[in-house]
Amino acid sequence: MQGHELAEDWVRRYERAWATNDPDDVRALFAPDGEYRFHPWDEPVVGHDAILTSWLDAQDGADDHTFTWSVIAVDGSTAVVQGRTTYTDGDVYENLWVIRLAEDGRATSFTEWYMEPPAGDDA
Repeated sequence: MQGHELAEDWVRRYERAWATNDPDDVRALFAPDGEYRFHPWDEPVVGHDAILTSWLDAQDGADDHTFTWSVIAVDGSTAVVQGRTTYTDGDVYENLWVIRLAEDGRATSFTEWYMEPPAGDDA
């Protein structure tokens, strides 16, 4: 797999991990020394154990949201994904992810931006 296909596969696996919160699903997303930034200004969480701990501390329920997405750009090993998360409580977030992928499909770096749309925006 390469390019868009590799990025799409990663996002589908991320969705599965998001739904299951299974440690093996989460670990499978990242290289052993992979980095996860929950916000672009954060110091990265580094490595499987630290990523898993942070993930589980902030976990969502399997059925508390829907997520729509598309890969909007791929340049070499870097993919950009645009998404929209809608929670059952009515909260909505626009998402932008920058993912750097190793050849084996695991992320070496993941940074997310999530923003609330302005009030009254049904985009």
